[in-house]
Amino acid sequence: MIRLHVPQPLSPNAAVAPTLDQSRYLTQVMRLKIGDGLLVFNGRDGEWRCVIAEVLKKGVVLRAGEQVRPQSTGPDVELLISVVKKSALEFAVEKAVELGVRRIRLVVTHRTQTQHVRMDRLDAIAIEAAEQTGRVDVPVVDEPVKLGELLDGWEAGRRLMFCDETGGDPTGPALQAAGEDPWAVLIGPEGGFSPEERGRLRALPFTTAVSLGPRILRADTAAIAALTLWQAAVGDWDR
Repeated sequence: MIRLHVPQPLSPNAAVAPTLDQSRYLTQVMRLKIGDGLLVFNGRDGEWRCVIAEVLKKGVVLRAGEQVRPQSTGPDVELLISVVKKSALEFAVEKAVELGVRRIRLVVTHRTQTQHVRMDRLDAIAIEAAEQTGRVDVPVVDEPVKLGELLDGWEAGRRLMFCDETGGDPTGPALQAAGEDPWAVLIGPEGGFSPEERGRLRALPFTTAVSLGPRILRADTAAIAALTLWQAAVGDWDR
């Protein structure tokens, strides 16, 4: 069944107005008509079964019926990824949402190549990925922040999986030994971390430095590999 993310509150008999683009998708692409059903979520009120109540010249009106799933969130893991080229960053955001991250934080490192980031585009990608994967929550995508500032204000109790291209411990055993606390996964830029950044990261008490294997991975590939390994070791794949 079609799933749609909307910003409006959801409750029994609530009227929901999708955007014009969403309305066109429902009526012109999927060919839905009055009375046809779909699933709707807003990231706060769970997932609801809705029907198309009205078809107007400038959109449609949905009517909420019953809640089919309560609100829930996945494992408490964040992706911290250096700002990279547009296509790679968009791909990483999409796959991170599919792999269950709760939050995506863009990072500026010493070797990050400065470029404009369209946050609205990344938000749209995150929403679409949540729609397609059956999630009832949508991860937040944060504006870029310098790595040093991020570490200065680090959240107490959250561990950091530092994916070090120069080498580290085998991922599975290292993560299992560190435990199932809230985590963040850090992926660097194409040029890797600077020696100063690497030294600081390895010295932090909450850091677990790991290796992603013998090959040098692109940032988007590294993000997928790291999140997959995290999910298999301490995530929710076996739950």
